[in-house]
Amino acid sequence: MADSVPVRCPTCRRENAFTPPTFPCACGAPLTLPVLRDGPPVEILHRTWDASWVDVRCEVCGRQDAWPAPETGCACGTVVRVPIVPAPAPPSAAPDPAPAPAPADVPASAAPPRPSPPPLPADGPPPQRPAFRPVTIRTARDCVTAAAQYLKWLGFADVARAQERTASGVDLRGTGVVAQVDPTTRATGLREVECVWLNGLADSAVAVFFSLAGYARDARSRADGLHVPLFVMDLTGTPQPVNDAADELITQGARPPG
Repeated sequence: MADSVPVRCPTCRRENAFTPPTFPCACGAPLTLPVLRDGPPVEILHRTWDASWVDVRCEVCGRQDAWPAPETGCACGTVVRVPIVPAPAPPSAAPDPAPAPAPADVPASAAPPRPSPPPLPADGPPPQRPAFRPVTIRTARDCVTAAAQYLKWLGFADVARAQERTASGVDLRGTGVVAQVDPTTRATGLREVECVWLNGLADSAVAVFFSLAGYARDARSRADGLHVPLFVMDLTGTPQPVNDAADELITQGARPPG
């Protein structure tokens, strides 16, 4: 768990302890948002989509992605956005050095053989499945569209937006699948995961969850116990599996109705 940092409320001047959130990078490494110590927090008066995201570079793989901006609340009711350390600029690519000329008296047959390239990893989609084409996420509606496209890519038919989302807790329905999409910048909680599982149980369908900000620890544990596939989405619109049930769904795809 990341170390907590003090954050002073700009309204009442009370100092509160804040633990920076940790998210799963696409490479699998945990990525903790680098909160700027002693940085002045900014009170949130009006929320905008752009201000709700920050660019952070993974220290393990070097990938830079947009992640939910860290926020915290004070007992006085003020909600602030905590500043982070700015992402470093990507290193400039150095020009390739010119190859040294081969000695004229060395025959081509004597040159050392070029090693064969390593085999590609076998953790991608099955060969018969085309590459997934993501939908760039700019709005909450784009999140649902991206999730629908992904379910279709997995082989589920007739995927469409569900009616009365607030009543059912389901955003998408298709043949043999129900799904919920959380486009907020807060970690998805236990209740939402249980809700989509119950809807899947009632419809005898696979229940799937997509979240932008990841999942609370108890929600993740409950999903593992219920075998609910969990995915996180980045702003490119590419879902990444979070648990074993999601990995299994990617491998098997939609099962034909029995």
